Amino acid sequence: MKLTKTLLATTALTAVAGMATAEVKELTVVSWGGAYSASQLNAYHKPYTEKTGVTIINDDSSNEAVAKLRAMNEADNITWDVVDVVAADAIRLCDEGLALEIDPDTMLADGDDGSKASEDFGDLLVSDCYVPSIVYSTTFGYRTDLVGDTPPDDVCDVFDLEAFPGKRSLEKRPINNMEWALLCDGVAKDEVYDVLATSEGQEQALAKLDTIKDSVVWWSAGADTPQLLADGEIVMGSTYNGRLFSLIEEQDQPVGMLWDAQVFDIDGWIIPAGLSPEREAAALEYLKFATDTQRLADQAAYISYGPARKSSAPLVGKHATLGIDMAPHMPTDPENAKNTFLYNYEFWADYRDDIDAKFQAWLAQ
Repeated sequence: MKLTKTLLATTALTAVAGMATAEVKELTVVSWGGAYSASQLNAYHKPYTEKTGVTIINDDSSNEAVAKLRAMNEADNITWDVVDVVAADAIRLCDEGLALEIDPDTMLADGDDGSKASEDFGDLLVSDCYVPSIVYSTTFGYRTDLVGDTPPDDVCDVFDLEAFPGKRSLEKRPINNMEWALLCDGVAKDEVYDVLATSEGQEQALAKLDTIKDSVVWWSAGADTPQLLADGEIVMGSTYNGRLFSLIEEQDQPVGMLWDAQVFDIDGWIIPAGLSPEREAAALEYLKFATDTQRLADQAAYISYGPARKSSAPLVGKHATLGIDMAPHMPTDPENAKNTFLYNYEFWADYRDDIDAKFQAWLAQ
């Protein structure tokens, strides 16, 4: 890990930490909105405010985090304190110097079992600037009352307009859509990223997406597909498994979940580079609290995402209000994880800008 600058700064940050708590009365925390932000509100924000008196201001702009942080840096006006991003975006922001490097063993809490944070998070520490919080998947939900007697059980059913007519929703970005398109166009799972690295492979994926383009409702926010399903405006759509859990179990909507080719990913936090020493120290204090063993286990009581720390897993139990066992609803449950697709963070960190441009041009055609 490239932590030299961070380690040199740690002593100074520690020195101003107490002062920061006194001087910084509010933090702007950026996330994804909907059921996910609600789980963070209950698991971290409320307890942190009760403990410190610091007000947490929610901003649901994480889907625009990279573009907005680039613009803030250009304008030398960083207005966010802590930002929730996916791993590939964290790698890009770190490589561009837009995120603070974080030493887990000096800046984060040890595990409740005594393990150092680097050991507790393990391989999920995919960037020097990133603190993972959850393991989740992107998968498909479908209206059980609109798919006939045979519900979809294969991700390629999304591309089958004859068997499953009607609108379907897909995220308005290439990630996951390109992988699913290649899988359903006959590319072997272990060859998807090799194919997608080529211009021919990218054209192949877009050609497969062309077959359903006229039937797609494109979404940008994580709450979009659950709302479209609840309103009966689509027959199926991609979104995060925790949003579907909320729709099915908490809202009792006629919706089922398709676990085939669910895409495993991690989500977590970065602190923007360029904050004042007081805001940077205050952001680190919040991050240390929000990613400790108990807080990550607490979040799993509100949404079906697995905690990123090993020491949190034994503390996961039942849903906070429904009282149901949460384990069978996690993407990592053996019954749900029979056919997963492993997301390649480094591929998308390297190729995201180029494929984004090609994907947006295709959308505009």
